[in-house]
Amino acid sequence: MTSRLTPQPYQTGRSVVMAKNGMIATSQALATQIGLDVLRKGGSAIDAAIAADAALGLMEPMSCGIGGDLFAIVWDAKTQKLYGLNASGRAPYNATRDYFKQQKLKEIPEYGPLSWSVPGCVSGWGELHKKFGKLPLKVILAPTIEYANDGFPVTEVIAGSWAKYKTKLNKSPDALATYFPDGKAPKAGDVFKNPNLGRVYQAIADDGPQVFYKGAIAKKIVAYSDKVDGLFTLKDFTNHTSTCVEPVSTTYRGYQIWELPPPGQGIAVLQMLNILSGYNLKKMGPESADYWHLFVEAKKLAYADRARFYADPDFVKLPTAELISMPYAEKRRKLIDMNKARTDHPAGDPKLATSDTIYLCVVDKDRNCVSFIQSNYHGFGSHHVPGDLGFALQNRGNLFSLDDKHLNRLEPHKRPFHTIIPAMVTKDDKPYLVFGVMGGDYQAQGHVQVLVNMLDFAMNVQEAGEAPRIEHEGSPTPTGKPGDPKGGAIKAERGIPVSVLRDLERRGHHVNVVLGNGGGYQAILIDPRTGMLHGGSEARKDGCAAGY
Repeated sequence: MTSRLTPQPYQTGRSVVMAKNGMIATSQALATQIGLDVLRKGGSAIDAAIAADAALGLMEPMSCGIGGDLFAIVWDAKTQKLYGLNASGRAPYNATRDYFKQQKLKEIPEYGPLSWSVPGCVSGWGELHKKFGKLPLKVILAPTIEYANDGFPVTEVIAGSWAKYKTKLNKSPDALATYFPDGKAPKAGDVFKNPNLGRVYQAIADDGPQVFYKGAIAKKIVAYSDKVDGLFTLKDFTNHTSTCVEPVSTTYRGYQIWELPPPGQGIAVLQMLNILSGYNLKKMGPESADYWHLFVEAKKLAYADRARFYADPDFVKLPTAELISMPYAEKRRKLIDMNKARTDHPAGDPKLATSDTIYLCVVDKDRNCVSFIQSNYHGFGSHHVPGDLGFALQNRGNLFSLDDKHLNRLEPHKRPFHTIIPAMVTKDDKPYLVFGVMGGDYQAQGHVQVLVNMLDFAMNVQEAGEAPRIEHEGSPTPTGKPGDPKGGAIKAERGIPVSVLRDLERRGHHVNVVLGNGGGYQAILIDPRTGMLHGGSEARKDGCAAGY
């Protein structure tokens, strides 16, 4: 079982978690507990986030880990400011388009050594901890090191995901030995250990994040790369840096919605909200075909821009400010026909449809807040574990284009387009909501649906994440898969009324009913009236919100 059935329409399966001093929400209950314990010890929100992320790298290894990247938005209570972090890795210096042409490859392989980019996660831990941390890394990482050595029980949804990957990891004996030590995937309740990962965590705790990029760990990764014909060199690791970035925003229903700029897809959320702001969604309601039609059409417009304009701003000049401006949204809004689904916008990249990711959020007693997302991209990333290091290397480099004219074209030491996006909402210059939604291509769509659920439809922080969802795939023209309809297709979760789906089909949408879309919503709302923390964590994952 990899996903749970959606609760009854607009009725939650869980209560809102409420607490006074601090709160954390993650997709695995033990990871939540580890983060909460860090808060109780006097750790900051960032300390708790790093502790929980380390735990998830052990306990949900197909989705995240130190072989991947991370992004974060932080509210610093002391300075009363928002900070953004891009801790994503870059292409190897040896990764050139000419090299792939010599290999007779028309696109970068989805898996394997040629899909690698430098893992940025540990660098991100270091930058965040240096600026916002209180407790030593030895304290922060100690609980997960113990679980890595002694074992932990694998949870239901994670066990279901784990089982799908055995045959996919067959090309990497080290990956099979790490994640399928008995030749089979752990079942729910089975105890799993990863002492190799525990040793790497201990090295980071003892010597700091630099050991990953300038020490023994980097040398082992490069040695493995040489062994399997990868492109990594030590220079790729020693020259890696994370980047502090300014979050960008738009105003929606009187709230300031914050995302990170490209190379991530966060501004697609702002573009969609700008378009939707011109309609009275509250009057339409969540069980309205008009609302869902507008949502899908706004998504098509934003994702058409995403396919063309989202790339590494260090390499190309991007029209980010123009894309998220209200005048631009007004022009795009005129392209929407309330009675007909559009089919004539440029396609996005079909490789973006799926990914495995974790999202977590933390608010501490001082009201420092962190919105934190971390990923391997696909399940177990590139399907390669470098030797005895105990973690999979991501395949995020697969998202580069080999088209010489594309803004997201492969270039040495360049960051690829990214799907993972953290988010935050402020009201009257104070943090109001810290949230995120997992699911590759779906994430921007999920952000918009959660915000509309809360700000237009008055759902609470739990209801907003559990409500039935729609995902549009195709962006909007065919993805290239046999039988894909022109204009893309809607995946509608059970719980959306059949009458609404039939109305959408009448307008030209192709609709399929599915058990679940995306998954992994976590959120913490700071009640402006009482100052209390309200936590939500949906039932599509194993996790929970907890506070004290």
